[in-house]
Amino acid sequence: MPYMLRTLLPEQKRQFETEGYLVIKGMFAEADLEEIERTFEEIGKQTIPGHFEPELSGESSDPLKRYPRVMHPHRFNETAKRYMLHPPVMEVLADLYEEEAIAAQSMFYFKPPGSRGQALHQDNFYLQVEPGNCIAAWTAIDAADEENGGLLVVPKTNDYEIACPELADANESFTTHYVKPPKEEKAVPVIMDKGDVLFFNGNLIHGSYRNKSKDRFRRAFICHYANASATHISKWYNPLYRADGSVLELEDNADGGPCGVEFETVYPH
Repeated sequence: MPYMLRTLLPEQKRQFETEGYLVIKGMFAEADLEEIERTFEEIGKQTIPGHFEPELSGESSDPLKRYPRVMHPHRFNETAKRYMLHPPVMEVLADLYEEEAIAAQSMFYFKPPGSRGQALHQDNFYLQVEPGNCIAAWTAIDAADEENGGLLVVPKTNDYEIACPELADANESFTTHYVKPPKEEKAVPVIMDKGDVLFFNGNLIHGSYRNKSKDRFRRAFICHYANASATHISKWYNPLYRADGSVLELEDNADGGPCGVEFETVYPH
């Protein structure tokens, strides 16, 4: 029996399947966005070992030292956990997977003016969801464009095999991994308004620009999900959460991915 879409239009589902990504406008209400902003403004004033470790003195010339990304905020903050399981997002994910989605990771990026971007990469290199794939839900807390370091995607690379990364340019990327796109495809910018959500496949090659603006942050709340029929994931992502908030664990994926078990893949996206 064919799956019946509950939220998405057939053309939206086709775009995700052919291009590897889909933007849905205004998925978060203004009140939701204000609560997310307040939550991470408070987090940004403190040190939370293992999750957010800024240089609060502000003496570094690297803006990402003062505002590094917040890793797994759902593990210590109930508001982050609630929005990781935001019902409209979970409903879209269910249509994309054609089964329930389970939440594996949350992150918050401040991306202040002048900060480096992130080199092109593939998410499932890190999450190692099997069988199936991860999907990201990238929520714009600020409008995101080419000036303030918006996201880049390489369309149609959702069918591209997970690659062993090359070394990224440390002057432009705060991460060390770089995946070269196939010759026939080029990275394109995704222009987003505040409250828009970009969904993309775990194999899709993507990254971001440097924030070249003088006074604009590019804040984003980013979560990753696995399909309910997945059995394995990288050990860094357990435990996972169902839409109702219940907890489950998948088996650790000890495969090592395309680089073999000796390659360092612990970078948790």
